[in-house]
Amino acid sequence: MRSTNMIESMISICRDHAGNVKRWRDGQMALRWCAAGMVEAGKQFRRVNGHLHLPVLRTALEQATTATVLPAVHDEPVSNAA
Repeated sequence: MRSTNMIESMISICRDHAGNVKRWRDGQMALRWCAAGMVEAGKQFRRVNGHLHLPVLRTALEQATTATVLPAVHDEPVSNAA
């Protein structure tokens, strides 16, 4: 994700989609219209190059981080700072 164009596009489409509403009843209605706009915007998104390899990358990153990050040790005595 080199830019925010995808996000800006989604916001613009949501704004246009919600512009069709003449009378807002409550906050839930606003959320439904925003969600409907996001679904419409999602139809125009392109996939990230290499998206099929993301599960393999995730597994490799999890293995690398568990190997390098040590678990927290909580056996140190606690002293009252007074």
